[in-house]
Amino acid sequence: MDHFAALRALRAIVEAGSFTAAAERLGTTHSAMSRQLRQLEDHLDVRLLDRNSRRFALTEAGRQYYAEAAELLDRLELADNRARAAQAQPSGRIRISVPQVVASQELPHWLPPFLSRHRQISLDLCADDQLVDVVGGGFDLVLRIAHELPDSQMVARELACCDRILVAAPSYLALHGLPRHGSELAQHALLAFSPTSARVPWHLQGPRGASLEVEAGQRLAVDATPALHAAALAGMGITLFTALTVQDDLRAGRLIRVLPDWNAGQRRYYALYPHARALAPKVRALVDHLQAHYAALQSSINTR
Repeated sequence: MDHFAALRALRAIVEAGSFTAAAERLGTTHSAMSRQLRQLEDHLDVRLLDRNSRRFALTEAGRQYYAEAAELLDRLELADNRARAAQAQPSGRIRISVPQVVASQELPHWLPPFLSRHRQISLDLCADDQLVDVVGGGFDLVLRIAHELPDSQMVARELACCDRILVAAPSYLALHGLPRHGSELAQHALLAFSPTSARVPWHLQGPRGASLEVEAGQRLAVDATPALHAAALAGMGITLFTALTVQDDLRAGRLIRVLPDWNAGQRRYYALYPHARALAPKVRALVDHLQAHYAALQSSINTR
């Protein structure tokens, strides 16, 4: 027995005043209405309607059951309507983890238009470069920048792919000169991002298949990308960032690309979430927005 359908049939019969009118209201047949009511009475082992009269009347037990069942049915239908409304109009709070550099440099570009378009959505944002416990931390979505992702049960959607490039402030280059070849980098202050005490050398790729390994972080190594960005802007040395991260600085002349024929390989931007089938409309709306934003951004960089 479809309990929900049987309750709807009972309410329609009581409100319409007859089986025929109730059947028309629900778009079914008189016999189907009778069958649903009979199944409900058999399930309860209680007679709900007195059919001795020309029409019908609720029995005493039927009146009590109907009062409670009608209230329950109203609440169920309200929940259904709210769920459909949420599907049509995404709403609610999204808990998201993003890299620190995304929070400091890129978030101003994509977050305001998203929140302006989806006024029923709010964000709880955590800026962290470390791996997070998605389920334990209650995260709906995680953004990460990586060369490749480790094996994971999460769904990954690639948002963008761009080079890691060498940049420095005009003030640094005015004082120390602009390197003309990768081999000259060893003579410069190279600012490194180092989340641990271990120093990881830069592996650079140049024209015609050239490659170079450079020790970085001898003068300054930091474990937070916003601090690395601030140090570069302050003219403390040459460093590596993804082209997407420093696009505004390059346009404004706050940073200058060094050795444009060289790069440190590509990094990919990913949106990660637990299960594709259970993706809430609010999260899907944000993922789609990020996909469109980064696609347009990457296209603008590639055409410059």
